[in-house]
Amino acid sequence: MTLETKKSVFVELGKFLSQFSEDNTIKKDGVLGNDLFFDDFIALIKLSQSHNGWYTPEQVYFSIHSWSEALTEENLNQWLSAYDFQTDNSKNIALILAGNIPLVGFHDFLSVLITGHNVLVKTSSNDQHLLPFLAKYIIAIEPELADSIHFVDGKLDNFDAVIATGSNNTARYFEYYFKDKPSIIRKSRNSVAVLTGKETKEQLTALGEDIFRYFGLGCRNVSKLFVPKDYSFVGFFEAIFEYQDVIHYEKYANNYDYNKAVFLMSNFKLLDNGFLTLKEDKSHASPISSVFYEYYENINALQLRLQSESEQIQCIVADSTIENSVAFGQTQNPRLWNYADNTDTISFLLTI
Repeated sequence: MTLETKKSVFVELGKFLSQFSEDNTIKKDGVLGNDLFFDDFIALIKLSQSHNGWYTPEQVYFSIHSWSEALTEENLNQWLSAYDFQTDNSKNIALILAGNIPLVGFHDFLSVLITGHNVLVKTSSNDQHLLPFLAKYIIAIEPELADSIHFVDGKLDNFDAVIATGSNNTARYFEYYFKDKPSIIRKSRNSVAVLTGKETKEQLTALGEDIFRYFGLGCRNVSKLFVPKDYSFVGFFEAIFEYQDVIHYEKYANNYDYNKAVFLMSNFKLLDNGFLTLKEDKSHASPISSVFYEYYENINALQLRLQSESEQIQCIVADSTIENSVAFGQTQNPRLWNYADNTDTISFLLTI
């Protein structure tokens, strides 16, 4: 199958996904596979929260919309134009996927297929339905892909390389278990924001999107703030007030109550607005419903520190004060060429 054919399949998938939104799902004329898949996908979205309590319709629709915007001919061409696809050396690539946010492993799935390999997918127990459904869709659009897509329930066998995502603890297991195979092993990472005190209310409100999207469960969610000495959090709390409805989700509220109680029993000083706690802490990884913060004195020294801690950080949100930073509100909108952990998956797959 040619690269152009594979790209066209994912463009069709993008068109299919573009029909679905929380407020305005519309069945469009001319979209391939609608007769077979449109109604069933609506039903699956509605059932997603019963499969995983964090997969509320709002979060699932957001993920679907993000992928519909990514899977365009223009984006695919821009992404893939930097690579040489002349070699034809099909291998079996095992994917061990996370399940913290909807379709979190789709980029790896796409990368394997677009590079001409076969994919063996071991889904997370927390996300066993969305990706298999999309796989059925693209097989219906291009039946030749059926032999290249396999979902595995038990032990993974007969693979040539592996891409595995997990916690720092499971990463150590992966590194040992797959030590004889070419691999990408992804560990826990978090995202941070660097504030100067000069941010507009609009920027701080957008930062709320980086914090609360997917309830803070993703590695691209901001879990730590770096703020200058004597920073006032009043403007920050005012700007993120529009996200207050997050506390009405039972699983989030339970985490808020529990983590707040743990902090208070440990006599930690907290800032609290009723749905988010702020705790001064040097760690990057805060629990759900909490964001850590730390004061800095010199922005240049902070940048050097963040560079030295780059293996712990997925994204840095800042207003052009930090090199290679992401704009406020954009952490959950990566482009196809924004690789997890800054590891070029396509280059890896083309050279194994």
